[in-house]
Amino acid sequence: MPRAESSSAPQIRHGSRRVIAVVASFTPSLTIFRLDLLKRLVAAGHRVVALAPEQDAKVEHQLAEIGVEFRRVPMARTGLNPIEDLRTLWSLRESFRHLRPDLILPYTMKPIIYGGIAARMLGIRERCFLVTGLGHMFSEQASASVKSRLVRHLCVWLYRMAFRGAKVVFAYNDADVADIRNHRMLRDSSLITIVPGSGVDPDHFIFSRPPQGAPVFLMVARLLRDKGIVEYVEAARVVRRSSPEARFQLLGPFDGNPTAVSRAEIDGWVREGILDYLGSTDDVRPYLAACSVFVLPSYYREGIPRSILEALATGRPIITTDLPGCRDTVQPGVNGFAVKARDAVSLADAMIALARDPELVARMGEKSREIAKSKFDVHAVNRLLLERMQLE
Repeated sequence: MPRAESSSAPQIRHGSRRVIAVVASFTPSLTIFRLDLLKRLVAAGHRVVALAPEQDAKVEHQLAEIGVEFRRVPMARTGLNPIEDLRTLWSLRESFRHLRPDLILPYTMKPIIYGGIAARMLGIRERCFLVTGLGHMFSEQASASVKSRLVRHLCVWLYRMAFRGAKVVFAYNDADVADIRNHRMLRDSSLITIVPGSGVDPDHFIFSRPPQGAPVFLMVARLLRDKGIVEYVEAARVVRRSSPEARFQLLGPFDGNPTAVSRAEIDGWVREGILDYLGSTDDVRPYLAACSVFVLPSYYREGIPRSILEALATGRPIITTDLPGCRDTVQPGVNGFAVKARDAVSLADAMIALARDPELVARMGEKSREIAKSKFDVHAVNRLLLERMQLE
C-alpha cells in the first residue's frame, strides 16, 4: 500500500533544472507522440529520462539526439496479470529510487497507475498524469459483461490510488473528464486540465490539395476490430455500387490484441478487390497526400486520435464516429462527418456524399487545415502542458 508523502521528501524547486521521468507503455510512442514535448522539456533546461518496456535502437538513437536518456522497465501493454504488474510496480519504484526525479509524467493506463503508485511510495511530490484516453474498460460495450464491470471497478480503484495527491491530471476530452469525476478517481476535480490531444505540427504535416481523379479513401489504424475496420470494408462494398472507381486503402500494423483483425481476413478483402492493404509505415505523410478523404470509424474509447490530427493538418475531410475523442476533431458539414458507431450504412452515406462531390472534398479539406492550426497545433499544446506543470 502506498504511504503518504513524507515530510523528508525532496522540496519542489520551481524555476530550476529538474529531473523529469516520462513513462510510456510502448517505446515507439515516445517519438511518435511525444518527441516535440520531450524536445521542449530539454530546451527548458531539464534533465529528461524516458522509461518504457521495449528496447528499440532507432527510438533510443532519436532520444539521445535530443538529449533524452532512456531506461527500460518491464511492462505488459495489455491484460491484468498480477505477477507481471507487481514486477512493473517494483521496477518503476527502483528506477525512480535511483533517478530521484523531481517530477513524473506517465501516460496511458499502466504507466499512470503503476508509475503514480511507485512515485507515491517514494514520496515524489510532483506527479503529473497525461490521460490520453481511459480505454476500452470505460466504453459503453464494456458494461455488457459482469467480468468487464469487475475489471473496471478494479481499474477505478487503482486510478484513485495513483491520482491521490496529484499535481495535475491532463485529459483529452470531456467524456474522460466526466468519467474521472463520476467514478471519483480524483478528490479535487479542479486539478484536471483539458488539452486538445497530443497535437500536430503543421510545418511537418504540410497542406496539399486532394489528388484529381477517382476518390481515394484512407483509413490509418492498428488492425483492431474496435477501430471499425469491418465497418469500413462493409461500407466500401456499398459505396462501390454507385462509385465503382473509388478506392479504399488501409494502413497500419497487425496487433497482438485479442480484438485484432487477422492477416487471413485482410488477405481475403484484398483478394475480393475491395481493399488495398498498404502495410505499416514510419512516415504516413505520402499516404495522406495521396488520398482524398480520411476515414476512422472507431468505437474504441479514444482520447483524440493522432491519425486524425495528421489528416487534418494535411488538409483532408474527416469521416469518423460520433464518439468521445473522435467527434472532437470534426465540425459536421464543415470539415467532415461524424457518423453512428458500428453503422456501416451511416458510414457509407458519408463516403458517398464525398465521392460524388470533389469540390466539397476540397472545401472541407481547407477547413480541416484551419482547424489543425487553430486548435491542435502541437506547440500550443506543449506550451499549455509546461505552463500547467510549472516547468517554464
